[in-house]
Amino acid sequence: MGKPKIIVICGPTGIGKTAAAIRIATEIEGQIISADSMQIYRFMDIGTAKPTPLEQQKVKHHMIDIVDPDKSFDAAQYTALARKTTVELHSNQIVPYVVGGTGLYIKALLHGLYPSEPLDAGIRIRLKEEATTIGSEALHRRLIRVDPETACKIHPNDTYRIIRALEIFEATGEPISGYQHKHRFCDTPFKLLKIGLRMPRATLYERINRRVDAMIDAGFVDEVRNLFDMGYKADLKSMQAIGYRHMAAFIQGHQPWNETVRTLKRDTRRYAKRQLTWFGADAGIIWTEPFNMRNLGSKINKFLED
Repeated sequence: MGKPKIIVICGPTGIGKTAAAIRIATEIEGQIISADSMQIYRFMDIGTAKPTPLEQQKVKHHMIDIVDPDKSFDAAQYTALARKTTVELHSNQIVPYVVGGTGLYIKALLHGLYPSEPLDAGIRIRLKEEATTIGSEALHRRLIRVDPETACKIHPNDTYRIIRALEIFEATGEPISGYQHKHRFCDTPFKLLKIGLRMPRATLYERINRRVDAMIDAGFVDEVRNLFDMGYKADLKSMQAIGYRHMAAFIQGHQPWNETVRTLKRDTRRYAKRQLTWFGADAGIIWTEPFNMRNLGSKINKFLED
């Protein structure tokens, strides 16, 4: 049947990816594979802007509500499950629309993750001890000697990434940049049409501010309180996400309400800016405004027919 064809709809938070994807997936029939690292969690609906039950009735969604908030989940697990779903849809002649703003998930799904060798836990423990005794800057200088390409991308205070890079070099004898060059995300099991959504920055930021207000009105604080009542702790990875950590800080009395709302809006805008930078580096993306998706109908049809 050839390589499965995937239509990607990506862009920053708050820009309207879900609504745009549902419109186009209704007109050019298909199903949606979510590429959102937070919508995978059950019970976390408002703060993740998860598609509503009505939206999911209009177009079937995959990779939503698949793990509990206290379970670990990463890009490798996402890739395995999402690729399986993609192949199943393709075999049933259903168009897969990959929709979301988690750039790493999209990249891993489309191109794979470069393989890593089994590592020695003893090396990691020793490097952590060295970071404590001699400091991360000393380890960074060591990394400059063995892998200058990687070192120039890592801040001297980023202890975690410095240790990870040194750990790979010491365990395998090859710098992490070498693995990246070998792989170069060259695994291409799909035919791709990538559509990015964007709009003027000021307009996007105003949409984000309004969406935060709408989430609060919809009961975001109560959603986080319910998560606490279910036994989920504030230090979970899922609860450290934008919005959840802000609501948790307010509920626990660590931050007043006005400051909670202010920092939530600010941090969401900053996240959107980082997403725009990530997707902006992909020359293969066709950019449009969310309400102009219909103008791409002929391009999508041609892609599917070729």
